[in-house]
Amino acid sequence: MDRVVDSIEAVTPAWLTEMLGIVVAEVTAEPVGTGQIGRSYRLTIGYQDPAADAPPSLVVKFAGGDEAARRRVSMAFRNETGFYAQLAATVDVLTPRCVHCALSDDALGFTLLLEDLTPARPGVQLDGCSPEQAKGAVRNLARLHAPRWNDPALLELDFLAPTTAARAEYLAGLVTQATTEFAGRFADELHALDLATLHSVDERVGAWLLARPAPFSLVHGDYRLDNLMFPPAGDPIALDWQTVTVGPPARDLGYFLGTALPVPDRRAAERALVEEYRAGLAARGVRDYSLDDCFDDYRLGLFQGPFIAVLGSMTATTDRSRDADAMFLSLVTRSCAAIRDLDALDLL
Repeated sequence: MDRVVDSIEAVTPAWLTEMLGIVVAEVTAEPVGTGQIGRSYRLTIGYQDPAADAPPSLVVKFAGGDEAARRRVSMAFRNETGFYAQLAATVDVLTPRCVHCALSDDALGFTLLLEDLTPARPGVQLDGCSPEQAKGAVRNLARLHAPRWNDPALLELDFLAPTTAARAEYLAGLVTQATTEFAGRFADELHALDLATLHSVDERVGAWLLARPAPFSLVHGDYRLDNLMFPPAGDPIALDWQTVTVGPPARDLGYFLGTALPVPDRRAAERALVEEYRAGLAARGVRDYSLDDCFDDYRLGLFQGPFIAVLGSMTATTDRSRDADAMFLSLVTRSCAAIRDLDALDLL
């Protein structure tokens, strides 16, 4: 039986039985999440043996879009399956347990069976979060970054695609095209200041991608509220590893703080939150990283906001929607404000 499925209709009791190694009698599914390059469903599972030691529910995730759209984002499929298969067990980050992970031979399809995190609730990018919620999120980033801090073994994993000069040039070209399209699509919604900042970032993306190659670690790449689940107690849990790579870890920090907090809250709390992150690294053995260096790296990491937003809005395999447009706009407007507030453009 194929380990990769492309539709929820293929997630049958027989398929689950083979993937889980325990007899499934029935399954029902409901869509969850708003992923831009994949589809997810919560599965409620009944087993032949009612007393079976097996999860009553799971989340299945598989590819979305037509073949052309999938080819544009096939690296994302490699990234996410690679993370769960090869990397999740090597870091301390809070993330769902994976019970099945498969990638098609052509990398145009994938399937994940993941722990159902109910009753945790997803963050909402448009709403933002409180500084206290942000504190838990940056603690989880330290759990991700510290275990593989400056680990040369990461550079040997081809799916992580470290940034070379040639790759930086290629990505800079994509960003220029995407920025032009983004500015045109949202011309009526973007403030002139944000538009100017967006174009200034575009002019510097090539240099930014190659700036400060150390320290490096495993980087989530799209660590934003919509990709976090907040449980009733404890720190948030990170989802959606399609953009995982190796690079400057403070890109995750700058991206998250620059986009998750309403601007006044970010201005008031960011220094304390950067210190919380640095303290989390130190507690896990990263002790040669000063607060000043960390804060400068955080400033540089703010570029991740417009970088991901303009590329993501143009490569999403799902249909364009009002909610998705509003999400991309919030990423840009908040991160552009942070770039201006902290004079991040001066770093390049």
